[in-house]
Amino acid sequence: MSRYSMIVQWSDEDRLFLVTIPEFADRVVMPCTHGKTRESAIRNGEEVIEMYLEAWQAEGESIPEPNTLQTA
Repeated sequence: MSRYSMIVQWSDEDRLFLVTIPEFADRVVMPCTHGKTRESAIRNGEEVIEMYLEAWQAEGESIPEPNTLQTA
């Protein structure tokens, strides 16, 4: 499992759960994947994260750092 953030939101219009990855927002069209169930959307989101990381690494591009929770 990756350490990247994933936002899963229901879309009434699409009748699907849509997934966005905040760390990739500057480089990837959002939402980046979806699923009929929350579980499938999360699974698809994990696959998309791995796919982009592998592609960026293969192309020698910089890889965004995962966001981390900042505690006081």
